[in-house]
Amino acid sequence: MRKNQKQSQCSVNERNGQLVFALNNEILLPENAPVRLTSAQLEELDYRKLYRAYSAKGRKSKVDPRVLFKVIAYGYQCGIYSSRKLEEACRYRVDFMWLLEEEPVPDHTTLARFRTGRCAEAVEDLFYQYVARLEQQGETDHGTVFVDGTKLESRAGRYTFCWRKSVEKHLKTVRQKVVDMTGRKSLLGLKAYLEELEAGSSFVHGSGYHKSETQRQWEKLDELRCRWEEYEKSLEIMGPSRNSYSKTDPDATFMRMKEDHMRNGQLKPAYNVQIAVNSEYITGIETFSDRTDLGTLVPFLKELKRQHKGKYAEVTADAGYESLENYLYLEENGQMSFIKPSNYEARKTKRFKEQVGRIENMTYDEQWDAFICAYGKTLSLRRETTELVQGRPVTTSWYRCEDCTNCPHRSACC
Repeated sequence: MRKNQKQSQCSVNERNGQLVFALNNEILLPENAPVRLTSAQLEELDYRKLYRAYSAKGRKSKVDPRVLFKVIAYGYQCGIYSSRKLEEACRYRVDFMWLLEEEPVPDHTTLARFRTGRCAEAVEDLFYQYVARLEQQGETDHGTVFVDGTKLESRAGRYTFCWRKSVEKHLKTVRQKVVDMTGRKSLLGLKAYLEELEAGSSFVHGSGYHKSETQRQWEKLDELRCRWEEYEKSLEIMGPSRNSYSKTDPDATFMRMKEDHMRNGQLKPAYNVQIAVNSEYITGIETFSDRTDLGTLVPFLKELKRQHKGKYAEVTADAGYESLENYLYLEENGQMSFIKPSNYEARKTKRFKEQVGRIENMTYDEQWDAFICAYGKTLSLRRETTELVQGRPVTTSWYRCEDCTNCPHRSACC
């Protein structure tokens, strides 16, 4: 057995007859090499979901999926994102050779298909497994989470986009045409009308045949039905909060990107990526189609709670997340919020402080439920109105001064 093993680890150079031994990567890699730590950490993960992405009946993968994932993860750690450069690293770099565990070198096509195909189905599960390991080792906790977002540009063409206003306008036109022709106001009613027309007539097809008036009406109504279904599907993809989507990439939405050094804030197809950080580790990531960060905080925190089996005690975010809905959700869930007010910078200016009519520059008397302005005038509660905002009852209180007719600062206040 040892003899066969030695024979497999060496060969004879045909040119000069020298005995050539295989390269021992263990000798070349120091014990504290980063690739050893990365491999040891990734080796502890459960890869069953990744293996389930492969068919049990088909041909086995040339390279173990577990090894492929480790190669891609370590490549990202080294700043290598291209599939071709990853293949090159596997051929010529000792650390990648060691990571392959004597598996054959994968080509760039294999790496690209794995990354966008089977790996995409399991990468979220593997990520949160690693986050759970960090928590078990005491590296992270459920104390404070810092939430922020960034917009990543999509490769979708800008001329493949459907806009909500345009879709709603065309859908309204189609509905009106159907009502004028049939009297039916719903898509189901139109389909039933088409079935009635088809059942009571015989249609002809091909050249040389004269179509009846009923068949021509049916064909026109069927075309309207197809357009109606297409517009309804477009509105379903956009949902209640989006204003556009791409036909080639339905997850991309037209968003205003951050201004560059030339102050060009252009509308581009992009994704809104939300990231959660705890103890300097990224502990959560989620992609949204919302154009702003306002509507992403609540679903993102719910996803973090589901993945981490618990909620964070404190949530810190910038002014882009300040909304009544977010404050109410955090209060109801017992989470302390540290969200920067949208007018935080303006409050520090002299001009803002001189605006005596702003509620921020008044003193609130909790005992009498009244505000006192900078010049001693009292604003008492006059009335309250309650309305539903995004499914939640919101009460608005109206305060008014008893008499400010002779106040010399009335013009500045009003």
